Amino acid sequence: MTTTANTIEIPGYKVGTWVVDPSHSEVGFQIRHLMISKVKGKFERFDATFTTAENPLESTVTASAEVASIDTNDANRDGHLRTGDFFDAENTPTIDFVSTGVRVEKGDFKVDGDLTIRGITKPVTFDFEFGGFGPDAYGNYKAGFEAKTVVKREDFGLTWNAALETGGFLLGDDVTITLDVQAALQA
Repeated sequence: MTTTANTIEIPGYKVGTWVVDPSHSEVGFQIRHLMISKVKGKFERFDATFTTAENPLESTVTASAEVASIDTNDANRDGHLRTGDFFDAENTPTIDFVSTGVRVEKGDFKVDGDLTIRGITKPVTFDFEFGGFGPDAYGNYKAGFEAKTVVKREDFGLTWNAALETGGFLLGDDVTITLDVQAALQA
């Protein structure tokens, strides 16, 4: 990336609409468990559309993950996470993100936006890192990137917890959301 006073140049960057390639992407999260380790999970079904503008800082993204597709490698835990104690999949079937801006801070991209979980919308900022751009073996032009943010689960109404006999609580307050994305430029 090259930055001058009013422009940003990114090698391979193209203007257009990009659609996420779910077979080469992952929407994941992790949370502290038992105060001693972290539990990781992901959403199996998600979608996102990116619109890259002439000026990369005017680009936009909308994304959604299907709550019922949560997978933490434990069917009982996944079932509990789908209930009203957590994500309430029956009444709020998706987690949604809509960008409100893109900026560069100390040489790093930041994507600001509104994250909606359980019907509660809060502003968040994702740290964004381009992996690069290029063609795949089938003639599609692809973009790759990683993004990460940390949210307070209670800010989104995810308040269920259990006290531990040894002190503290079963679940931590912070949830790290990670995105590993490959997207294809639409013709």
